[in-house]
Amino acid sequence: MSSTRKVRIEDEDEDGDITLDNLVEDKDYSMGGERSERARQENQALIDELERKKRARSMAVPTDDAKVKARLRELGEPITLFGERAPDRRDRLRYVLSQIAAARGGDMSDIESESEESAEEEEEFYTSGSTELLEARRSIAEYSLPRARDRIAQQREQSKIPLSRTIDLRKRVFADLKTYSILGSQIADERPVSQIRFAHDGRTLATGSWSGNVKVWDIPSCTVKKVFSHAHTDLVGGVAWHPTADLGDEASTVCLASGGGDSLLKLFAMNESKAIATMRGHQGRVCRINFHPSGAYLGSASFDGTWRLWDVQTQSELVLQEGHSKEVYALSFQDDGALAASGGLDAIGRVWDLRTGRTAMVLDGHAQAVFSIDFSPNGYQIATGSGDDTIRIWDMRSLKALHTIPAHKSNVSDIKFFRRTASSTSQLGDHEMRMESDDMEDVKPVVATPPTQSTPTNGTEDVKPAITPGVPPAQRYHPSDDKYQTGLYFISSGYDGLVKIWSADDWHQVKALSTDAGKVMSVDISNDGSFIASGSWNRSYQLFAGENVNV
Repeated sequence: MSSTRKVRIEDEDEDGDITLDNLVEDKDYSMGGERSERARQENQALIDELERKKRARSMAVPTDDAKVKARLRELGEPITLFGERAPDRRDRLRYVLSQIAAARGGDMSDIESESEESAEEEEEFYTSGSTELLEARRSIAEYSLPRARDRIAQQREQSKIPLSRTIDLRKRVFADLKTYSILGSQIADERPVSQIRFAHDGRTLATGSWSGNVKVWDIPSCTVKKVFSHAHTDLVGGVAWHPTADLGDEASTVCLASGGGDSLLKLFAMNESKAIATMRGHQGRVCRINFHPSGAYLGSASFDGTWRLWDVQTQSELVLQEGHSKEVYALSFQDDGALAASGGLDAIGRVWDLRTGRTAMVLDGHAQAVFSIDFSPNGYQIATGSGDDTIRIWDMRSLKALHTIPAHKSNVSDIKFFRRTASSTSQLGDHEMRMESDDMEDVKPVVATPPTQSTPTNGTEDVKPAITPGVPPAQRYHPSDDKYQTGLYFISSGYDGLVKIWSADDWHQVKALSTDAGKVMSVDISNDGSFIASGSWNRSYQLFAGENVNV
């Protein structure tokens, strides 16, 4: 205490007014009295609520709806409320547990121990797999590793291509895509067409509709080849062709699969009018389905919150995979066959390693549900389409989103990368096939100042892309260009009534095609790139083609 202050207190003490003993500590002086105390209590309550919510987010609660109901019953809470969905019920359980923890003074040890005991009794996150699953994982590894090796070797070869030839190829392909226009429209069913898919021959199209019918069409005549009436008792959620389907009328092997709102998956053959096999196991509506590239397995996404892997030969379930907090809608396989990608209504996508069963990457970034997902043929990029009207491109090498495309004005319903298969090369136009003849010696190279002779590159002869004088750019052809067109672009459909073509190197729009049919539910492109087909809300499908396609 300063000497001045001490003298003043002693002087006042002598007058009998203030002593050190009768000094009163005034706590309200700086804080404002009772109102400040009330504000402090309110602030503390807010802080406690924030802490409770923080602890609630970190709580582990079951993902299985049946187990959520059982836990609510144990706590004396209603197992369901009017209009409550499974995700809402799970959030309510988390809230109840956090309230109990708050009542115990924030001590979550008892609750966590109870949850752990319940998990030990009722749920195992790591279970021993069947012998069939072990054999399937080995088979997938043996199938995928050589394909990955060949893909990487081709990418190394492609990296050595001269820039002038790469630019010419890109210009030729995109010039052809810009000529695409609608070729025709065909009424497909009595209710909306939920999904369409081209077979590997590029001239056969399958449609699935909300009426439960699956139909096979001849392209480009748009005539019905086969009808599987009432394949499902509810809407068809997805259709998929077997990678090596025998499309002959007398073929008895599996050629086509479908999944429906009746929770069933069905397999079809061309010589039968009904399904030759039915696979049961899902507890909710089956959405998108896809065959594994090997053709030995079938994947399905469902509203029961899981995706599953099935053995096509035995029709047995190999994998039941959880991981999404809401319904799973989309499913796709990598071309190598090693990975699968799923997209759900929880706005999350996940990449799974089929050889180990582990999650390889989480695709977290969309604001709304993921309705479509597809692997790029390059093996390391993934495209996802969402209800937030965007397409996101993900790179598995950097484990993050590479680019976001504001693609459509409404939901992005489907995405497909272009894949030119070996079988589709034989279906090229007559002009292109003639370019492989000995007449190649008479054409001029496509460069600004063409050399008189071929220029050696790394000890090998570099064959320049060539054109015939007077032939438009869209018809220029090089015999080895076909394999480099794979993955050069992709297509998307949206509820804004448009089908769009996108470049897969700079992610710019190449062409927008109007269907004039309302919401576009699905889209696909033939393996030779000749046709694009879209299925629409108005019960029809549309066919698009370039001006150089012979119909």
